[in-house]
Parts: sequence; structure tokens; C-alpha cells
Amino acid sequence: MKVVAFSRSHKGTGASRRLRNLGKMPGIVYGAGTEPKLIELDHNALYHAINKEAFHSSILDLEISGVTEKVLLRDVQYHPFRRKVLHVDFQRVDEKKKITVRVPLHYMNQEGSPAVKLGGGVIMHVLNEIEASCLPSNLPEFIEVNLANLELNQSLHAQDVSLPAGVELTPHCEQENPVIVSATLPASVVSDNGSEPPEGNMTAT
Repeated sequence: MKVVAFSRSHKGTGASRRLRNLGKMPGIVYGAGTEPKLIELDHNALYHAINKEAFHSSILDLEISGVTEKVLLRDVQYHPFRRKVLHVDFQRVDEKKKITVRVPLHYMNQEGSPAVKLGGGVIMHVLNEIEASCLPSNLPEFIEVNLANLELNQSLHAQDVSLPAGVELTPHCEQENPVIVSATLPASVVSDNGSEPPEGNMTAT
């Protein structure tokens, strides 16, 4: 995915406000042992791009005044109540060094799982992304989580996810091993039955 930007020399609140009044927005690109560079971008073009999931988990081609760099989107600052982006941060990537990213999780086959089809349960997506580490060339757009065998009152953890080749959980995520998805009975069913699913399988969110 390609992003077009231009260098900017003025910084500060006043300069940023003037950019936004012109339909543009300020940003910065940093990392890879190179000095940070102030940039400006077309707001509407970037706003539409940011609404795409892949934009947040892909290596982007950032063109600045005709020169292209490989970057990751690292931070987005939004207006508190308007549909407006105030600032973006991009990080340069080194093709030979691993990066740490939050990769979206796509849950598959949940309606056909025993938990839903046979047990009448509901699937709770505790996490919609997972922290992983890989070389830029191995970065997946998303990771599929197959729920075809998920049973009622069962939970899946981060370490249960089948990761693509060259991708691994970060040490922090592996050690914490958080619950990513669980299958439980609806609260109304539990109330009507006067009982709760067995302890140890409920997931707090």
C-alpha cells in the first residue's frame, strides 16, 4: 500500500492548525537509524486509508517528495468527536530486522463449532489482535483462528493460535498467554437454568 507525503519545515500548534485548515495533516516518520522527518499528507486520502484494516498491519510504501521508504503505521491521533485525524506517526523498517506488530485476528467457522451448533453457546472475541514478531517480509495481513472444534465452556489462548511461517508471539505475549476467544452459554440461559457453566472456563473481559 502506498502513501504520498511531502516534507514540512514548520512545526508547532499554529503550523499544524494551518495545515488542517488547508485539508492536510501533519505527521512524522522516524527509525532505522535515520533522523526523524516532519511530513504533511492529504487528510481525506489518509483518512480513507486508515479505515482499512490492512493499513494498520502492512508494510507501507511512504513516498516523500519522490523518495520511497518502507514504513509501518505506529500511531494515529484522532479528534475527540469529529471524524478527523490530527496526526500520524510512521516508523521506518529494516528488512533485516524483526518488527513487533499487532496483527488482526480473523475468527473462522464459529457458527459451525460444537459450542454454537450443538451447545447453543455464544462466542466471545476477547481479543481482536495479537502481538507478534517477525521480519517485515513475513508480516501477515491477518491471522486466521479456526473455531471449528471449539466446545462450549472452552477458551483459546494466544499460544493456541497457529501462526504463519516466520511469525512468533512476542516474549511478553507468550508469557502472559491471554485468552483470545471463549464459548459460553448466554446469560439468559444460565439464569433460566439456575446454574452457571463450570468454573475455570469463564473468561472475564
